[in-house]
Amino acid sequence: PASVVVSGEAAALAELLAHCEEHGVRARAVPVDYASHSAQVAAIEDRLREELAAVRPLPGRVPLFSTVTGDWLDTTAMDAGYWYRNLRQTVRFETAVRALAEQGFDVFLEASPHPVLTMAVQETVEDAAAPASAAGGAVVAGTLRRGEGGPRRALASAAELWVAGVAVDWAAVYARTGARTVPLPGYPFQTRRYWLGPA
Repeated sequence: PASVVVSGEAAALAELLAHCEEHGVRARAVPVDYASHSAQVAAIEDRLREELAAVRPLPGRVPLFSTVTGDWLDTTAMDAGYWYRNLRQTVRFETAVRALAEQGFDVFLEASPHPVLTMAVQETVEDAAAPASAAGGAVVAGTLRRGEGGPRRALASAAELWVAGVAVDWAAVYARTGARTVPLPGYPFQTRRYWLGPA
């Protein structure tokens, strides 16, 4: 991927930003209260484990590929310790996307209020040279957009997936709405040939 997120002490990050700017590298600070995925998280480890101790993970209905482990994960392992590691450790996003692409997955949908990861997913899938990307490319899409939330945007995203060749269960999408299919009108050009013949 052509981008990375760096986490750490504020002074060190300011120095890195200045260095990037000096060398013409596009960089920006993400405003946060503390640096996730850095040593700073260790300061809240005991509190986090205590607050999450009552969480009892259950088996999931959808398989989960974890960016903590970089592999498939039994969701019953997502206890307080897992969530601490999720907040403290390096995010293995590229590892996870690459592994999924290499396993033949070719549709990636970012479910978020604004797509910020789709470019990184696209770059990783293309770089993985996975069978899916070699056979016509993976489909990478977002759901909502900043300033465009709600059902209308979600339906537009489903349509984008459909146009890209992804199967969408439209019956489920429109269930209980009263929507129905209608026949399209025929047009004369669909049944007559207009190509010029030999002279």
